[in-house]
Amino acid sequence: MLRIYNTLTRKKEDFQTLEPGLVKMYVCGVTVYNDAHVGHAMSALVFDIIRRYLEYKGYTVKHVMNFTDVDDKIINRANQLGEDPLQLAERYINDYRQNLSDLNILPATVNPRATQTMREIIKMISELGEKDFAYAPGNGDVYFRVSKDDDYGKLSGRKLDDMQAGSRIEVEELKQHPMDFALWKAAKPGEPAWDSPWGKGRPGWHIECSAMNLAILGEQIDIHGGGNDLIFPHHENEIAQSEAYTGKQFSRYWMHNGMLQLGGEKMSKSLGNIISIKEFLSKRDGDVMRMLVLNGSYRAPLMFNEETLDAAEKGLERIKSALRPASAKTADASPEALSALEKQTTSTREAFVAAMDDDFNTAGALGSLFDLVRAINTARDAGASPEQLNPAQEALRDLAGVFGLRLAEKTGSEGAEKFINLLLEVRAEARKQKQWPLSDLIRDRLKELGVTVEDGKDGAAWRYS
Repeated sequence: MLRIYNTLTRKKEDFQTLEPGLVKMYVCGVTVYNDAHVGHAMSALVFDIIRRYLEYKGYTVKHVMNFTDVDDKIINRANQLGEDPLQLAERYINDYRQNLSDLNILPATVNPRATQTMREIIKMISELGEKDFAYAPGNGDVYFRVSKDDDYGKLSGRKLDDMQAGSRIEVEELKQHPMDFALWKAAKPGEPAWDSPWGKGRPGWHIECSAMNLAILGEQIDIHGGGNDLIFPHHENEIAQSEAYTGKQFSRYWMHNGMLQLGGEKMSKSLGNIISIKEFLSKRDGDVMRMLVLNGSYRAPLMFNEETLDAAEKGLERIKSALRPASAKTADASPEALSALEKQTTSTREAFVAAMDDDFNTAGALGSLFDLVRAINTARDAGASPEQLNPAQEALRDLAGVFGLRLAEKTGSEGAEKFINLLLEVRAEARKQKQWPLSDLIRDRLKELGVTVEDGKDGAAWRYS
């Protein structure tokens, strides 16, 4: 039985869907006003891995990830660049789609946008007003009345009285309570605006997600996800307005990933320590970022630095080492060695599922893959043939695929590979003649060029590093 940590209840719970075999999952996407950074990549990777495992378990996953394409940040950025806000948002949406593809993140089933959900947003605000959960003070704004929600604060564990003590109201706001939040904002000169019963304006941030969720997934969903920086106020406000509107529990499970940290600090634009996804991918393979995420708990902070990235890259190479083919000449592994490999293949599959069923314990599941890697390499060294290694290697590929690892090896042209083979023939002859300096020189220069040479009892083999 899959168990998931639920932020709402603060405990692990058995996973049961609203509809048999179907998971309705909404994950908050990005506000598209600048290049997406590796912190965004972490969250996207976490929920991609979760989705892939749910599908491995046999579920159909309807995965919705929105784009916030109208927001103060977008408008401010567009004004700085002298660009139309909607065109700027479109440009960054296209860039982010490419980022996700480069990271091998499965496309969401639906990517709704706030600007395409305006009718549903206005309808939802209007009906909240009819139920006395929303009010319009007359200046073109509309606010949600938090004092009418007896459960307000249940996700974050905050009490309304405590929140009120540390809050303040801006001069232009006409709130009845300091914690009331905007559902609709009156238009300012030069801003994108839509007609509404309260005058021209645009939606508040929180209502956008509730309306998109309702329009695509319905009144109740199985999983709502995002970074833990969204717990308050965004997700808290989503719960308040959605449950006030429907009278039903909004999401059965709330899942939140930890923050990416650079040098012990949260990565954020305000701190100026941003590394864009483009910049990262210009230096490292996307699988390295995925391995970094897999090595930790999705709920914990993730340290991002050269040391942790190097460790992730080495782990990736270890997995790839088990996929190297055995020499066609060998088939003399002992029955004991082959039996040990078969047992490890079975136990790895079982351990992988057991770990992932425990709140998506990717680090534990990854450890089971390394056990299989060790068994495959041991069997190869013992003389196992390609046919004898194949079932274990296929199991490794299968489980690594559940993680979304591509395990792509670098490749070169046919001419380059023939030349490498020729150099190895020259090196083999040098070793026969005991010309060790020449042998070592060929090996070391090939390594500098990204080709690793490995000596075995049947001669030397090579692979791209």
